[in-house]
Amino acid sequence: MAELEAGTATAPRRSRPLSPHLQTYRLTLTMLMSIVHRITGSALYFGMLLLAWWLIAAAAGPNAYANFEWFVGSWIGRLVLFGYTWALLHHMLGGIRHLIWDTLHGLEPADREMLTLATVIGSVALTLVVWVIGYLAMGGPR
Repeated sequence: MAELEAGTATAPRRSRPLSPHLQTYRLTLTMLMSIVHRITGSALYFGMLLLAWWLIAAAAGPNAYANFEWFVGSWIGRLVLFGYTWALLHHMLGGIRHLIWDTLHGLEPADREMLTLATVIGSVALTLVVWVIGYLAMGGPR
């Protein structure tokens, strides 16, 4: 008892268990795309600020709209627009993938991976198609 009061005796320490996901699960494409789906949802939230800026600038007059056009015409503006386009299409295709899963289809491991890969490839391909069509509709190189 005197040893406990003096602090010389120590109680045996029990190690705390780790969360099972650290030992059990390996990162799959489906898990990664679930995370990306959440990130693109957040990006779309902030991308709406860009859409609001466009609408407000259009209503505010030529000077305000010229400022908006300057930004989206810069390389950083185009990069933001390209990323917003990809996020929009990727999130949409991810939502379609989840809709398919809600109908109890495509739940087998191979089907899940195939749908996830189709989402990734489809979002990149559709983004490029949208930008090529937009580029051609704007008259090509100026």
